[in-house]
Amino acid sequence: MDLNADLGEGFGSWSVGDDSALLDVVTSANVACGFHAGDPSIMRRVTAEAVERGVAIGAHVGYADKAGFGRRFVDIEPAALRDEVVYQIGALDAFARIAGDRVRYVKPHGALYNTIGHHREQAAAVVAAVAEYDKSLPVLGLPGSAWLELAAEAGLSAVHEAFADRAYTPSGTLVSRREAGSVLHDADEIAARCTAMATGQPIQDNAGGSLVVEPASICVHGDTPGAVDIARRVRGALEGAGVMLSPFTG
Repeated sequence: MDLNADLGEGFGSWSVGDDSALLDVVTSANVACGFHAGDPSIMRRVTAEAVERGVAIGAHVGYADKAGFGRRFVDIEPAALRDEVVYQIGALDAFARIAGDRVRYVKPHGALYNTIGHHREQAAAVVAAVAEYDKSLPVLGLPGSAWLELAAEAGLSAVHEAFADRAYTPSGTLVSRREAGSVLHDADEIAARCTAMATGQPIQDNAGGSLVVEPASICVHGDTPGAVDIARRVRGALEGAGVMLSPFTG
């Protein structure tokens, strides 16, 4: 099982989360590429620390929306979105190569991640960007999303992801952050859910039913309160259940 986190989401003198501490826990790092968050110096630092720890580097691409942290829908033309995603992957890849590795996968962020779950034009634009940049790059997303469907059709490796600290609907989609209870905070509950997901056991959806999620990677958010403790609890619970942790990129 892979354990990933969103990292490098500060900007200038503003910091978000504890990147260094999380890099000691996760096996893959979704690094902000300067559009929803991040800047060149942060990208350089996080990629260097990831390489030092043997953590796989992923391009965490998003809408150009720093003010909204990439969590607001942007009605952008597909061709422009394609080019912005290529730009972001290339920028992060430059710093990854300076650090001695390269970008190993692509994961959209926030509103873009949610939008391309159903918005086929934007999903196709992001797929085109990855395929044109490097068709060997796996892409990370929710099972059943248009994004992963179109990625697979384009010959990309589509990797299923689950979220450690997010509530799910009965259909397997994420509960909107605007709804109460959409983000979980109890570390023990989160760790137990992750162990269930990693071992093929059901978790409870927000309607009280059972939902089986079979991910290749589990995301722990780096910007939530207590993120480092939650990540450590999750890793400890997974290892305690006999789940081997390693990057899904091999």
